[in-house]
Amino acid sequence: MSVSYRQPGVVLTDRRFAVPLDHGDPAGERIELYAREVVASDKADAELPWLVYLQGGPGFGANRFVGREAWLERALKEYRVLLLDQRGTGASTPANRQSLPLRGGPREQADCLAHFRADSIVRDCEAIRPEVTGGAPWAVLGQSFGGFCAVTYLSIAPEGLSTAVITGGLPTLDGHADDVYRAAYPRVERKVAAHYARYPQDVERARRIAEHLLEHEPVPHNGHRLTVEAFQSLGILLGRSDGSHRLHFLLEDAFVRTPRGPALSDAFQEQVQGLLSFAGHPLYALVHEACYGRGERPTAWSAERVRGEFPQFDAAKTLTGDGPILFTGESIHPWTFDTDPALRPLRDTAEELAVRTGWAPLYDPARLAANEVPVAAAIYHDDMYVDTADSLRTARSIRGLRTWVTDEFEHDGVRAGGPRVLDRLLALTRDEE
Repeated sequence: MSVSYRQPGVVLTDRRFAVPLDHGDPAGERIELYAREVVASDKADAELPWLVYLQGGPGFGANRFVGREAWLERALKEYRVLLLDQRGTGASTPANRQSLPLRGGPREQADCLAHFRADSIVRDCEAIRPEVTGGAPWAVLGQSFGGFCAVTYLSIAPEGLSTAVITGGLPTLDGHADDVYRAAYPRVERKVAAHYARYPQDVERARRIAEHLLEHEPVPHNGHRLTVEAFQSLGILLGRSDGSHRLHFLLEDAFVRTPRGPALSDAFQEQVQGLLSFAGHPLYALVHEACYGRGERPTAWSAERVRGEFPQFDAAKTLTGDGPILFTGESIHPWTFDTDPALRPLRDTAEELAVRTGWAPLYDPARLAANEVPVAAAIYHDDMYVDTADSLRTARSIRGLRTWVTDEFEHDGVRAGGPRVLDRLLALTRDEE
């Protein structure tokens, strides 16, 4: 039964749906999806078109907005919005260290998680759309990985879409995970250089922290082990609008004096733990590289293997000289499953996914070339998370897609720019610019 309630300026309705775990076996096991319907208070009884929001990630539930935050302010002027927790995230049959053992061992868990890629998410949308819209097509807003899902939607079920709006999420259509990370490491290095140019004092601070971590056996903090590689992964912040500033403030108070000499403070480690923990989104780590799985070629810990081609990211080697420690970005490594207690029990499951083959195609270039759905995409000119060159190639491959290439925002432009970003993209889908 649906439950409705109010927040300032909006009416919210909790909605739940049953869909097949494996859409290739519609009579088999079913899982539950959760979504939150949002409509403007003054339009609660109006007949409105629908917009479904697909969150970035993978592995994150939809935003828990309060009222008309961020881009909702613009969307609610004309749409009834469905904030979907994609399968395995949020309240949609969560997949984590506590629930996955119900599937059996690592092999069985990996077999289950193979159904948590973009193609299954799109088929979920199509399964629930008739119940939500009465069968009418709806608009989709896809942020980051949600944009990848939107391109899959255009590939396998374009009849379900009236409009597609994508922000920071045009994927490579044919690249393997190795290609993705081979392009990513130089982008990350540029972002790190820009950070140090803004905050030159952070060069010595980062070196001092890395040196401390290499010289001292990491003492678990609430079960987390802060290794130098984990410390470097704080570079994921540098792809966000305020990320460089947040990293700077984090580094400036890392140490505290103790009777045994300088040590990393509890406050620093608590903040780092909050930034690096996967407890709230374990699927991000588990299926991140599987998003790029293609055919019979396994991903095989791509980010870790490709990192070996960029020795400048090796902190131990860097500390033998006087160069800056390079942070890393959006990548998952085998050690990620050793340092985080939320992932540690899933290490063997991740290994099963890394060696898995037989991945089905997520995109249909021929269908995209014949696209008839109005579609617009925001492409950030030096996006740390999604390669700009790949995005532009994909944009040229989708018939009728209109782009807004901007350096005004980082990857989180739809959050930072809110209503203005969505308004600009909707206008592009309607030939208003």
